[in-house]
Amino acid sequence: MNPEIDLDKIDMNAEPPAEEPARQYYFMAKCREWVREFEQKNGRRPTAFTQTFGCQMNARDSEKLTGILEQAGFIETQNEHADFVIYNTCTVRENANQKVYGHLGLLKHEKKSNPCMRIALCGCMMQEPGVVEKLKKSYRFVDLVFGTHNIFKFAELLYQTLNSKEQIIDIWEGTEQIVEDLPVERKYSFKSGVNIMFGCNNFCSYCIVPYVRGRERSRRPEDIIREIETLAADGVSEVMLLGQNVNSYGKTLKDSISFGELLRRVEKIDGIARIRFMTSHPKDLSDELIQVMKESKKVCRHLHLPLQSGSTRILKAMNRKYTKEQYLELAGKIRREIPDISLTTDIIVGFPGETEEDFLETMDVVKKVCYDNAYTFIYSKRTGTPAAAMENQVPEAEVKSRFDRLLNLVQENARSQTARFAGTVQEVLIEEVNEHDPSLLTGRMSNNLLVHFPGDVSLIGRIRKVKLEVCKGFYYMGTLV
Repeated sequence: MNPEIDLDKIDMNAEPPAEEPARQYYFMAKCREWVREFEQKNGRRPTAFTQTFGCQMNARDSEKLTGILEQAGFIETQNEHADFVIYNTCTVRENANQKVYGHLGLLKHEKKSNPCMRIALCGCMMQEPGVVEKLKKSYRFVDLVFGTHNIFKFAELLYQTLNSKEQIIDIWEGTEQIVEDLPVERKYSFKSGVNIMFGCNNFCSYCIVPYVRGRERSRRPEDIIREIETLAADGVSEVMLLGQNVNSYGKTLKDSISFGELLRRVEKIDGIARIRFMTSHPKDLSDELIQVMKESKKVCRHLHLPLQSGSTRILKAMNRKYTKEQYLELAGKIRREIPDISLTTDIIVGFPGETEEDFLETMDVVKKVCYDNAYTFIYSKRTGTPAAAMENQVPEAEVKSRFDRLLNLVQENARSQTARFAGTVQEVLIEEVNEHDPSLLTGRMSNNLLVHFPGDVSLIGRIRKVKLEVCKGFYYMGTLV
């Protein structure tokens, strides 16, 4: 939150400012006034619940939504039994849409028992015209609908919703606007995501993201550095730099700057011990970035490098803009320059037109790169993408067979890669009490591997040395040193 703005000193009788973010702080103050009136009438403050569907970008957006609700005076709850419920939606796969509709069906009954309840939907799913029309027709009980481009406007839309009985829909087709200094309520006190850019220019043929997130827009480096300095002063020791393709960061700025140079600047910030980032597109990963990672004391030894397919023919159909050979050359270079790196990836099985030979090319890449882990997906049609209209959709039984074979290979590689650290002592950021055994703590190594070990809850948020005693395939059991 901008420390220079005191909501209690805002003149709410004046016209709302035209400039951002002052305009949104004005509406936060108006919402806070509404909350006070609600409390006087009901003997309690209103509650709010935010649920995130999808990626780290959505999770970071939700922290902003929650921050604004908190500044307005709402009390955060952990379930939908709330006075205000907002779903921040994902639309990468169509089943993600169905999940949201299922939740809305339950909320309809909840709203009948609490007529004062307000329901809001935002995020990527809302950028689809068909979705908005369906909400208008069949989900009239939803009070507020907005998308990805105007999330900064949430305080203003919230105020309108609290004072209206009509459904409010505010969808923008695109924007070049980036609004800084809005409130954020972080999930963790010791680590945080930081958006460095928004949107995507790649147009992979299976992906809806460029259509719902818009074109690439990079934040100014000075704004990013200022945010991270503020986070460090607030006790954050690990940051994750977020973008759909961080390797193309800076290209849209007036004064161009590379992602590698941004990492160098972030590394100089006192208090920040670890720097992560995602996601990297192979076509844009530079030699400069590899050298920065190699020389850095803070950039984590983990790189997520999506493959999607090992077949050059399928990669071309996917519009990925690299070949199998180029990917293998890049992965080999990374392994040579940073021997202790952990490489992870994404792979799609059953893309339209994929033959057994194409699939075996993918298996070949997996064997040669030997990933520390891979997120494997069965291709599913995504309406609105070029791939959805492609012929030669692969039969389901064939896709399932290939998927199982790939998964077995990925797991075999992951187990052997994980086991190479057995007996070593590693620095671990302790993140939480183990969800299955409260006598254990769970932490994360620089290479993103999880470690479980006995320890006191007071250690959460600290980086400590842990000896890796027993490898469990995809994680370790250890002891504090």
